[in-house]
Amino acid sequence: MNPIRKITIRGYKSIRSMEGLTLGNLNVLVGANGAGKSNFISFFRLLARLMASELNYYVAKNGGPDAFLHHGRKKTPQMEAEMYFGNNGYKLALEPTQGNGFIFSKEQFYWDYTGRDFPLGAGHAETESTKGSHPNVARYVVPSVKSWIVYHFHDTSDSAPMKQRCALNDNAWLRPDGSNLPAYLYRLLHQFPDHFRRIADTVRLVAPFFADFQLRPNPLDPHSIQLEWREKDSDFPFLGHQLSDGTLRFICLAAVLLQPDELMPATILFDEPELGLHPYAIELLASLMRQTASKHQLIVSTQSVELLDQFDPEHVIVVDREGEQSTFKRLDSAQLNDWLDEYTLGELWKRNVFGGRPR
Repeated sequence: MNPIRKITIRGYKSIRSMEGLTLGNLNVLVGANGAGKSNFISFFRLLARLMASELNYYVAKNGGPDAFLHHGRKKTPQMEAEMYFGNNGYKLALEPTQGNGFIFSKEQFYWDYTGRDFPLGAGHAETESTKGSHPNVARYVVPSVKSWIVYHFHDTSDSAPMKQRCALNDNAWLRPDGSNLPAYLYRLLHQFPDHFRRIADTVRLVAPFFADFQLRPNPLDPHSIQLEWREKDSDFPFLGHQLSDGTLRFICLAAVLLQPDELMPATILFDEPELGLHPYAIELLASLMRQTASKHQLIVSTQSVELLDQFDPEHVIVVDREGEQSTFKRLDSAQLNDWLDEYTLGELWKRNVFGGRPR
């Protein structure tokens, strides 16, 4: 699967026009509340559902077309996007319908070797990209987009899915909310024990009291499993809800970043992964992100000065709100060299040297 290297978005939520944003293997979005970071991240979720032929189901569940178009259909008659995966690309335009859904007014592949667009038609309600036409281009685009996962482990309440039982066979990938965490860890334990061991070892660095996971199918319902763990010097099994919120979130993050390469999405997206983490855990999280980005693509939105301090300027995309629209700007190391002799990147952000602060 291939990472996305350049993306254009027009007419999507607060993004009126974002032209040709270049993406590397590690991309860290910073900006004020409401600047548009989460809107950018959510576009990847929309495209993944689109490639799964679930576009209009997803749109209907999330407010209809006017919730997706920049200031609604009266101001924005369609949304457009272009994305490039090396020499191959995918372009689309979506128009709202009277039935409160979307149809494609344009959908096409792009192949740089020939400099040609390959139209997939117009007027259809779900993507034609998965129907087998132009397979030489589709194989570089479709599996990558389908694999995108936006992780947001914010819900650690008593009723949070990650604290409940889940189906033992729900283990193909870690779900965006961590709801199948015990089943996924159980799969890694038996199929990829070295990776499972690294996850447990890493968790112990931020939670020294943690001895190990104790993963087993429920004795009374062998088709389900619940997160269980042990403290050091104890054989008493604790449950997931007896972990702190920060520790539970960190376990989810470690499971994503330390999973086997063959299970990794083409692009991994995190929305505010620092929530509830101790500063040392944030430092360790950044180290895991840098390691993962040596082979895979990460897109991370954050409000954390501590997390930002762990990265280089060229990794950072500053998101600002100018009037009614979001703007995106990648930092330039050369322009910040003098500042960085005296300040960290996070301190420069707090001082509003490069933007990304409330205006």
